[in-house]
Amino acid sequence: MSTETGIDEGRSAFREHRWTDASRSYADADRRGGLPAADLERLATAEILTGDITTGLDTLTRAHEEYLIIGDIAGAMRCAVWLGMHLLNLGETARSAGWFARGKALVDELDEPGPVAGLLLFPVALGKLYGGDAAGALQLFTEAGSFARTFQDRDLTALALLGTGQATLMLGRTDEGLGKFDEVMVAVTAGELSPVPSGIIYCAVIGNCHLVFDLERALQWTVALDRWCRARPDMVAFSGQCQSHRAELFRLHGAWAEARKAAAVAQGLAGRGDPQALYGGFYQQGEVERLAGKLDTAEECYRQAARSGWEPQPGLALLLLARGQARQAQSMIRRAAGIADAATRCHLLPALVDIELAAGDPEAARQAADELGIIAREQPKAMLQAFASQADGGVRIAEGDAAGASQSLRRAWRLWQKLGVPYEAARCRALIGCTCRSLGDEPSALMDFEAAHEEFLELGAAPAAAWAASLMRAAADEAAGAGPLTPRETEVLRQVASGKGNRAIAAELYLSEKTVARHISNIFLKLGLSSRAAATSYAYEHGLAGQPPA
Repeated sequence: MSTETGIDEGRSAFREHRWTDASRSYADADRRGGLPAADLERLATAEILTGDITTGLDTLTRAHEEYLIIGDIAGAMRCAVWLGMHLLNLGETARSAGWFARGKALVDELDEPGPVAGLLLFPVALGKLYGGDAAGALQLFTEAGSFARTFQDRDLTALALLGTGQATLMLGRTDEGLGKFDEVMVAVTAGELSPVPSGIIYCAVIGNCHLVFDLERALQWTVALDRWCRARPDMVAFSGQCQSHRAELFRLHGAWAEARKAAAVAQGLAGRGDPQALYGGFYQQGEVERLAGKLDTAEECYRQAARSGWEPQPGLALLLLARGQARQAQSMIRRAAGIADAATRCHLLPALVDIELAAGDPEAARQAADELGIIAREQPKAMLQAFASQADGGVRIAEGDAAGASQSLRRAWRLWQKLGVPYEAARCRALIGCTCRSLGDEPSALMDFEAAHEEFLELGAAPAAAWAASLMRAAADEAAGAGPLTPRETEVLRQVASGKGNRAIAAELYLSEKTVARHISNIFLKLGLSSRAAATSYAYEHGLAGQPPA
């Protein structure tokens, strides 16, 4: 194949989104006689999209240099800016800053600024956006949009609109920001944009929809992203993020087997230069494993997610709570919430309420629940309102206001039902049963407990199912005693089930280690068990495994 034929085939494959074929044809032509700058830029894009990001960045560097040789300063600037953007996404801030500086240095050599000068505003705008200066970011994104309109550049127009939407969102104008996302997605879904800006916009819009608890929009655009990725089967970039978004939606909607599969695909794609897919793939699997009671597996998933640079919260704190380490969980979630930006803190508040209640600090839980309630009134999204009502109900139970708790929890249950989020709906149902019991309505309480127990079993949520089962048996246990174990032995068994060793149990219960060992020996003898693992299984099966699961 001649160089010209290879270039023609590469161009054709690139237009048809056949990235692997484009890379192969272009690379062959490059070996035979070299490529023009524009085709080197296309080759770099194809390599990055198929996951060979290191080679792609090298090729993009060559394109930059070739543009300089032929005197195309705008092309050289464009390559420099995109090199900076890709490196920034990889966390290589020093190299990224170097390329942005090189792009800026070339501006003075242009006769007129052109659209790429607008693109150069993005690094500064993103720095302001993630540094907490949303107003400053909005001004720069708006200025970039003016460049885009002047030079009729569709990619720059869409990216500027995305940025203004994100900044508007951070300024608290949620509906306005979401409206801008809908507007920019029209251009993406119509196929008007280049592949890399399209992928960036898809993933950013979905991520921001999750950030503001807009589950319906997140679902709609994730379906669209999945369709877009499927039409480009050899594309690696953005596909991992798509799969992690799918995993989250599957988890929320109770399809945990499908969530695990999507998370595994995201993990496989993450190894090829996608830190967001790395985080999302492992964090979402960790959430499923935690809810299923596979705590060691969940911990390893959170550890892998942390390699991305983002904290696996609130999952990691809730894992500590599931192990009975309420104080450690409390310290962790308080620290994480204390340093988080406003949007991230909002996502931590439901877990903060649950952990404060479990740690015995209802006043701190009330403060967090009230904060969540204020946000829900300002941003009336169904998912956020469900979390806020559920948090208020849980705190009211601790405050002894069973009637008020029932109202809040029933509101939350209806919202979770409407959203199709079965785990949280079942948690609300069990808590509603607790309020019925407190108000003396035992038949209604048992019906709620049974409904929650059945839903937890169907999901595979073993700890939650054990908790619901313990609530169902509470009345019978009160009448007939707590079985063969004494109250102290029951408490020791709970501590064993949380994973604590004898020394830790002794410190927790203010006993000697010798006394703890004797209690464990009696437990094994009375229950016919032979190991701590068997005792842990018994505790979960009989609803003796600690706090209500979060």
